[in-house]
Amino acid sequence: MGRTRNSGRRQAAAEAVVEPVDGGLARLVPDRERARAWTLLIDDAPQSHVDLDDPSYLSFEYQRRFGHVVDLAAPPGKPLRAVHLGGGALTLARYVAATRPRSTQQVVERDAALVRLVRRELPLDTGARIRVRSTDAREGLAKVPDGWAGLVVADVFSGARTPAHLTSTEFLDDVRRALAPGGVYAANLADGPPLAHLRGQIATAAARFAELALIADPAVLRGRRFGNAVLVASDAPLPIAELTRRAASDPHPGRVQHGRELLDFTGGAAPVTDRAAVASPAPPASVFR
Repeated sequence: MGRTRNSGRRQAAAEAVVEPVDGGLARLVPDRERARAWTLLIDDAPQSHVDLDDPSYLSFEYQRRFGHVVDLAAPPGKPLRAVHLGGGALTLARYVAATRPRSTQQVVERDAALVRLVRRELPLDTGARIRVRSTDAREGLAKVPDGWAGLVVADVFSGARTPAHLTSTEFLDDVRRALAPGGVYAANLADGPPLAHLRGQIATAAARFAELALIADPAVLRGRRFGNAVLVASDAPLPIAELTRRAASDPHPGRVQHGRELLDFTGGAAPVTDRAAVASPAPPASVFR
């Protein structure tokens, strides 16, 4: 196990930083191939990757897919108003700040100890307009003014599971309230065979948004392994052709489902309400080996 050092000595020694946070044991592990890049793990589950020298670099597969959504959410370089539910190492907020200067962002991260660790060891650019609130994601979302956000991103995990209260139609009602007309919602969903959670989440989003797309590894969509899928939703038409092109050209190519194909994928699953909501399934131990 590594030990915590001050920033200068840590970079020279390239040692891990290990510290307990509210959600478990956090570990910042240096990337041996990038000088000032780090991977955040909590209880050995990978959470985020950050390159302090190049915040536009996205390493994780699902974060690259979020990056495609950010890139296509507005004309290139145009500032966004973004809400991030779940902060981790603030990877996506850094990406938005780097690729869309003058963006205004709110991050809601319940784990206050994690926020302190990230701010200390992976400091934000002083010019980034990023406000971080340490509170529950749904409580933080409720404080966002009506129609304020052009983008809402949900990437919240507790013990590698999405909390139940962030999976319901009532939750999405508040997402829609916070979104500006034509705004985009994107969520990181994790599931494995038989994909009951994923199917239910698509049905839930379809009950609240006119346009949907799902980006995932084909093996995940076929129920062959546990993995992440990025759900994209809006009341405005989505850039399906460009999302498809970008996902297909990734180092780990993804497939985009939308329209009738995506609705058929739900297999008749019903929308999830607060009363029936449950947390997403726990990943098998083999996922993190």
